[in-house]
Amino acid sequence: MNYTANTRLQESGESNETMIDVTIPDCYAGLRLDQTLAQLFPNWSRSRLQLWITQKQITLDGKAVNAKQKVWGNEQLCINPKNQSTDQQFTAEAIQLDIVYEDDCVMIINKPAGMVVHPGNGNWQGTMLNALLHHAAQLSQVPRAGIVHRLDKDTSGLLVVAKTIDAQINLIRQLQQHQVKRVYLALVLGRVTQNGCVDQPIGRHPVQRTKMAVIEKGKPARTHYHILEQFDGCTLLKCSLETGRTHQIRVHMHKIGHPLAGDPVYGGRPKKVKQEIAQMLTVFPRQALHAQQLAFAHPKDDKIMSWETALPDDMGALLQKLRQ
Repeated sequence: MNYTANTRLQESGESNETMIDVTIPDCYAGLRLDQTLAQLFPNWSRSRLQLWITQKQITLDGKAVNAKQKVWGNEQLCINPKNQSTDQQFTAEAIQLDIVYEDDCVMIINKPAGMVVHPGNGNWQGTMLNALLHHAAQLSQVPRAGIVHRLDKDTSGLLVVAKTIDAQINLIRQLQQHQVKRVYLALVLGRVTQNGCVDQPIGRHPVQRTKMAVIEKGKPARTHYHILEQFDGCTLLKCSLETGRTHQIRVHMHKIGHPLAGDPVYGGRPKKVKQEIAQMLTVFPRQALHAQQLAFAHPKDDKIMSWETALPDDMGALLQKLRQ
């Protein structure tokens, strides 16, 4: 990794204050400061970062900054949030987590279908973030309680949580450089006849704003898919991501005419199959998508680590019925 980040916690008044020191990586040379901040800290909103700039809570080599000034690499960036804990509005809740691995830097969580990752849109309690704050109180000092990437509410499987800001920045950089391996199992409608790759940009749907879509001005998105098993009316695919756009696999599979079984947003109805099979695929209560494998370089020593988890019971039972 071509950057360093040092975080220190200081006592200030009645609460902890998190001060963040980051050496700007050379690869950001020529970018505006606001663009650099957005890439280094995507888990913080642009409005929050802009507020900290205007309130002089962000300095570059010890000097006050403006959003439009350029960086050239190796500058010392300091963020002093002044007791504005990013997750102070969220409540710690004693919710059980399926923790696959944990050390002083990272946690690997096997998220069940039905659990929301981050509070919002009417789901302010019972989320993975609430559970994380209860499991490790120090995560209240890390943006979004250390969440690095998300899974949709009804997608199951593995995701990584950073336990320090240093680790979070490191993992975000790995994601940006496509160095994190994420492999999903997806049951899609229709018979897929060959392996392939969908390389289509994804952005907010121009009309239905709660949906994503392949649009010309969207962000680059690339999904590789490989056939694992073919059934009457559906196909089990292994999907690997180069990028991590919202609903990426669901949108890309819909785009090529093979939406996920059970997907309430991008799905479709099985065609030319026996009624019994069509019924099984139609009534499956969620998108049949599971994050099976996760691998990255550990933030502390760059050692490659990987994890794999079995299919959840509901997808396993569906596949068993299809095989019969």
